[in-house]
Amino acid sequence: MASITDQIKNFFSDEEQTSLRGLFIEELQDIYWAENHLVDNLPVMAKAATSSQLRQGFEMHLQETRNQVVRLEQVFRSIGEEPESKKCEAMNGLVKEAQEIISDTTEGTMVRDAGLIIAGQKVEHYEIASYGSLRTIAQILGYNEAAQLLEKTLEEEKKTDAKLTEIAESYVNMKAKQENTSNASQGTASR
Repeated sequence: MASITDQIKNFFSDEEQTSLRGLFIEELQDIYWAENHLVDNLPVMAKAATSSQLRQGFEMHLQETRNQVVRLEQVFRSIGEEPESKKCEAMNGLVKEAQEIISDTTEGTMVRDAGLIIAGQKVEHYEIASYGSLRTIAQILGYNEAAQLLEKTLEEEKKTDAKLTEIAESYVNMKAKQENTSNASQGTASR
């Protein structure tokens, strides 16, 4: 019995597969730009973080993101393409949101960290959706090496998202609430 991936792959005609390949390459170019944009902007988020744990998390993810860029270059080459990027409007917007959070929150507060975690998780969820979809299309097109490389990155993104949740739930959100309560009881605004 053929696997579900083989059944789906056989469903597409050669013409549709060519079109699907074009979509796959275009989406690779999009996420390649996005990851490079993150390499440029994760240091800003790390510097803005209040807690050392969040700062270290962003710094560790920066190194991981650099490795993901290299891995994407391997994906391009594994399908006979040279790495090329296409501006990712979604990631551009998500990074702008993170910059707004930094400018709209007070330096040295857990409220800022809570905002940075939200921004970071928005990025991770976008990446999880992108890498999950790309991996599946790679499987359908029979790009096994590419699918394995994309799967590795997908798992890294899921772990980063879980780590951000852990930091938020273990102390950041409660401390941010306490800051808000303290500021409200003193009659000052929290932002």
